[in-house]
This record gives sequence, C-alpha cells and structure tokens, in this order.
Amino acid sequence: MDLALRGKRALVTGSSRGTGAAIAAALAREGASVLVHGLEDGAAGPVVAGIRAEGGDAAGCWGDITTDSGADAAADQALAGGPVDILVNNYGTAARGGWAEAGTADWIAMYEVNVLSAARMIRLLTPAMRGKGWGRVIQLGTVGASRPAARMPHYYASKGALATMTVSLAKELAGTGITVNLVSPALIRTAEVEANLRARAERKGWGTEWAAIEAAALSESGGNLVGRICRPEEVGDLVAYLASPRADFITGMNIRIDGGVVDQVT
Repeated sequence: MDLALRGKRALVTGSSRGTGAAIAAALAREGASVLVHGLEDGAAGPVVAGIRAEGGDAAGCWGDITTDSGADAAADQALAGGPVDILVNNYGTAARGGWAEAGTADWIAMYEVNVLSAARMIRLLTPAMRGKGWGRVIQLGTVGASRPAARMPHYYASKGALATMTVSLAKELAGTGITVNLVSPALIRTAEVEANLRARAERKGWGTEWAAIEAAALSESGGNLVGRICRPEEVGDLVAYLASPRADFITGMNIRIDGGVVDQVT
C-alpha cells in the first residue's frame, strides 16, 4: 500500500532514540522528509545517519521542548525548510514513584514533559498546517491511561491529560483538513525496556533467553492476547498510516496498540 507521504515533511519529537526513532524511520521509509528531534544539539545525528543510509530523507533539529525557548528553537529549525505537515508528539517519559513518594514537583515535571511539551509544539506548528489546508497531529500516549496502575500516578495522570487534549484539539481543528489522534501502546521493547527486563530476569532467575524473559514479564503483568511485547516498528507503522492521506477520516481517536490488553468494546 502506498501511503502517499512523498512530499510531506514530518517532525517527530524525542526521536533521537527508542520508539521515536522507529517512528521517524517508518515515516522516512514511506517517503516523508523527516525531522529527527533531540533535546540537545547533535543528539539526532545517529538516527539521521541511519535513515539516510537506507535511502531516506532526514535532518536533525534540537531544543528542550519542556521550555518555551527550547520549543521555539526546535520549531524555528523545523520551519526553516518549509511548513511541517505532520507533527508526531512522541517525546515523553515515565517516572518511578507512588502516591507516597511523588511530590508536587514530580507531578509538575510530568505535566511539563508529557503535556506542555506537546501543547507548545502544537501551537507553533499547526498555523502553517491551517494555511495549507492539510496536516496531522499524532500524540503518543499509553494504554495505562485507560488502565492506570496504583504506581506512577503522576505519569498516568499526565498521559490521561494528553488524551483529553487530543479530542479537544480535534474539535478545534474541525474542517481544516488537519486530523488529530492519540496512539496508545502497551509496553514497547525498546533498548531501555529490554535492559530493565534483563536486569529483573537476573534478579528473579528467569534465565537469559529473551523468549523466557518476555514470557515471565508478561505473566507477571497479566499478559496480553498476542503473547509478546510490542515492537517499536509496529508503533512506527501505525503512526505512518495515521499520518497518511489514507487516514483522512480518522480523527479525535485514541487508538490502542496493546495486544488486546484493554478488553472493552468502545
């Protein structure tokens, strides 16, 4: 299937590593010109080089988008090459801590990272999309916003805010040709997640083979219907489809990619 992304420019925040890098690579494979974002100057370099080595079109930009000045800098670099057609608000982070441990500063920090960074980039980049009469805003959430755990309440609350913001923005941009959607993955097998699970496996005696570690980790968490952990490339492919003109009629949605963890119809 041709996703008709050639000629489109895409900015993926926090794409210098992990799931963001997989999203950037997926968009580039489909022909989009991709802006790989890192918080610091040069952070995007390895991902940019990897995309170019595969024949894709990529450039780097940087800025700490948890601040107004950093977001302005990243947007200025991105817009220097022309309007951005596709904004993927991938940048975000989780944080340890339960109700007793997470203080007010921790809650504020989670909101800055997971909500306000996205809001900043939306305000900066959607005016040009309006001017063109076409655009995409895709947010990266978590299935945990639908099924929050007792742990990390500040993280789940911030991702829940991102979900409501998605619907509000979709209504604000109704009739403009810009769609807004939220992609909510379950646990993703990034390098960081795999390292953490291997360390847990060593402590708990799960063995050293990834298949055994994955099975034990899923069993501990309640599992899913597919029987494995989500891969970054799978998230990238879903985002690429939502970014394409083929997804023109999908907006204001929370699309879970969770292996069937959330067992509800709506």
